[in-house]
Amino acid sequence: MFSVVALAGVTAVLLGLVAVETGPNRSREIALVAALAAAAAGGRVLFTAIPNVQPVTIVVAVTGAALGARAGIATGAAAALVSNAFLGQGPWTPWQMLGWALVGLTAAPLSRALANRWALAAFGLVWGFLFDWLLDVWAWSSLGSSAGATSFLALAGGGFWFDVAHAAGNVVLALAAGPVLFRTLRRYDRKLHGSFVPKEQT
Repeated sequence: MFSVVALAGVTAVLLGLVAVETGPNRSREIALVAALAAAAAGGRVLFTAIPNVQPVTIVVAVTGAALGARAGIATGAAAALVSNAFLGQGPWTPWQMLGWALVGLTAAPLSRALANRWALAAFGLVWGFLFDWLLDVWAWSSLGSSAGATSFLALAGGGFWFDVAHAAGNVVLALAAGPVLFRTLRRYDRKLHGSFVPKEQT
């Protein structure tokens, strides 16, 4: 069952990547998504010394909110894949791709709210836990027939402080770098698509 869920999730991510490739101004958008994914992946690799601090989450959230769902999905999926080329690929990779793609997807409809650094920090706080719990589902499903509700709670509880580190790191990164990244990406989006961009909040 869980392998089917992962497969469906990766399929959705790939559809998002195709949407970027076939969208308007696709060459520039692909280049921007590639640069953002590389930056997010590089940040993740650099922060490996600090347990479970994941810069990818905020970069993807801002990308989804500033540039739209398809860019957020593509950036999240690509960042997971690229960073794992350095940190190690495995059966967890599709779940990480799915998790960060969902961050970008859910940030998109909250664009106006997430222009505020405190709202972005709250979003990162929530997704710090949700992302890790999604990975807990993968780890729990790998237990096979021995998996049960009690074993899942024990697994999730055992990693609680790692979840806190992810969430806290997201809050700090959102407050420190979120507004600057928002302004930069929204200016680019305005030039790329000629779309109206609301005034950024702080």
